[in-house]
Amino acid sequence: MPNIKIFSGSSHQDLSQKIADRLGLELGKVVTKKFSNQETCVEIGESVRGEDVYIVQSGCGEINDNLMELLIMINACKIASASRVTAVIPCFPYARQDKKDKSRAPISAKLVANMLSVSGADHIITMDLHASQIQGFFDIPVDNLYAEPAVLKWIKENIPEWKNCTIVSPDAGGAKRVTSIADRLNVDFALIHKERKKANEVDRMVLVGDVKDRVAILVDDMADTCGTICHAADKLLSAGATKVYAILTHGIFSGPAISRINNACFEAVVVTNTIPQEEKMKHCSKIQVSSLGVGHLAWPPLVQRLSHFLVPDLTVSCVFCRLCIVPCFFSDITSLM
Repeated sequence: MPNIKIFSGSSHQDLSQKIADRLGLELGKVVTKKFSNQETCVEIGESVRGEDVYIVQSGCGEINDNLMELLIMINACKIASASRVTAVIPCFPYARQDKKDKSRAPISAKLVANMLSVSGADHIITMDLHASQIQGFFDIPVDNLYAEPAVLKWIKENIPEWKNCTIVSPDAGGAKRVTSIADRLNVDFALIHKERKKANEVDRMVLVGDVKDRVAILVDDMADTCGTICHAADKLLSAGATKVYAILTHGIFSGPAISRINNACFEAVVVTNTIPQEEKMKHCSKIQVSSLGVGHLAWPPLVQRLSHFLVPDLTVSCVFCRLCIVPCFFSDITSLM
């Protein structure tokens, strides 16, 4: 058994605990506190010398504080002689600032990548990056996992009319995502072209595709203020859709998002647990959380590091594909051999 240590940041301790439970490990001891001037202080409470360390911290909540906490934890483990430090970042912070789309605009995702590398991270594990090119911002290995197999599973198990559905992308950038899902389900796809006046505010939407007398399933990587998906749902209903669902990897739900979802025509808004949703679910009955980021559908590189010693040369893609097919894989890790 390799020497693996899993530490949790303060952003999503429930997810960290589920990952540790799934792997049959205890979370490492770490104390996080703030000085009176709001500086973050992290103390690793056990030896990590020569260990394979995983630090789980999602880009949610107090994002800037949580990011700084992650950087300090990585550095603390690295200078304590950890053999390897992997940052498990379910929702990558600043992922939407991935390009210079106007004069003097920062590429903040690249800055975050630089900070993670400089802090001492040897490996990054994340899920459904907003833009795949963010992987190229790093000079260290990055595993960008996809929620697609879990999305397919949820659709087949929870939407009886799924054979008569259309998979819809709320913007042109998600076309590749929805075409892949539609091909796997052997159904049609559509997309919505949107024009923005400014950030988080949609000006106009044009539907490209047919949803008349069909169930429309909106699929996207994230939803923040939910203006886009709520406008898209209205557009789909007016185009003749019988029902509208939304399936999202990262449910950020900031600002007026909850009230917008409550007033929208969704049958359900399904999100993964890359971001904690307990408080938001108390105020919105339409939000459903599917643990796509844990259990048999998640974090295969973490499992791959553990199973590598049992299954030599098993690749991440191999583990991912098999784990998405076998419902309860970890009951017998040797079934992967």
